[in-house]
Amino acid sequence: MKVSDEMMKVHDPVTGFVYPDEWVRACTDSHALEQVRGGLAVLTSGGTILKRGFTTGTTAAAACKAAVLSLHEPVSSVCIALPCGLRCEVPAEGRNGCGSARKYPGDYAHDITADLLFCAEATETASGIAVRAGEGIGRFVRKTPRYHIGDAAISPPSWATIRGATEEAARDLHLDGVTVRLTIPDGAAIGKQTLNPNVGVVGGVSVLGSTGLVEPWDDHLSEDVFGRIRSAKQPVLTTGRVGLRYARMLFPEREVVLVGKFMERGIEAAGGEAVLCGLPALILKFINPAILDGTGYGTVEELTQSPRWTDIMEQNLADYKRCMPGMRVVIIDREGRIQGDSN
Repeated sequence: MKVSDEMMKVHDPVTGFVYPDEWVRACTDSHALEQVRGGLAVLTSGGTILKRGFTTGTTAAAACKAAVLSLHEPVSSVCIALPCGLRCEVPAEGRNGCGSARKYPGDYAHDITADLLFCAEATETASGIAVRAGEGIGRFVRKTPRYHIGDAAISPPSWATIRGATEEAARDLHLDGVTVRLTIPDGAAIGKQTLNPNVGVVGGVSVLGSTGLVEPWDDHLSEDVFGRIRSAKQPVLTTGRVGLRYARMLFPEREVVLVGKFMERGIEAAGGEAVLCGLPALILKFINPAILDGTGYGTVEELTQSPRWTDIMEQNLADYKRCMPGMRVVIIDREGRIQGDSN
């Protein structure tokens, strides 16, 4: 029976991207393609794959679930429902109410939290589910648009993943209640090596992850990617998953390329004729590294909540347009709404 062209298509379930047929044909490893179809890897134009890793949020959830399940019997892995909608088996150890998991970086070579140990202790209670953030998890020392002073640096998607995993484990064991304490033994030391101190987070690492998976961006940006940019007419360059999703919707007729933090290299490959589209933080810091100077704000996110935001953004877009007339910059929010456009 002939397999239809549609059945041969390879979709990325994390981003929704349909891989070009020539990329798929270049991959001769059927097992690797199954990993791509399952969302655990990305396919490159040369036919090789790069494995996605697990975020700190996913790793924390795995440690917590392992701790709860081990109140009944030892475990060596757990199934976690990720924010992107996938369910993945994550290595984790659990015994006598103590769980642990190490962060898997995939093929992201520069992951400073790679192999970082997450620990959790579970105690059965009379009722209710509670997760406490302990040592090694960063806390905010100043108020931000989404956090108060003293809040644990755990993003809403990560909190939802951790709590969901803990609740699942409690239901599996028919527990009326459980309290879990989450810690990261080396978190304080690693946190100092991250950008956390710059954004007002001290005492540990942040527990993050909008999809639950880590993209192998640095490795994925091979010459093949920049070759795509060079061969496209006015390509759209974007910085992350949110930008990638909405840029494809806003510019369906153009080649959209994820360049991450390598915007300058992408613009050079495009000959200075491209659209730069994405969330404000990376893009505005790129076009004006001094954008926060004199504003009293520590991050671009904080700046976006201020009354001066629109004027500052528009001024910076206009200044960049004068310097780079062939570039169009489109700033969007997390819902894909256009906040600013240099055209």
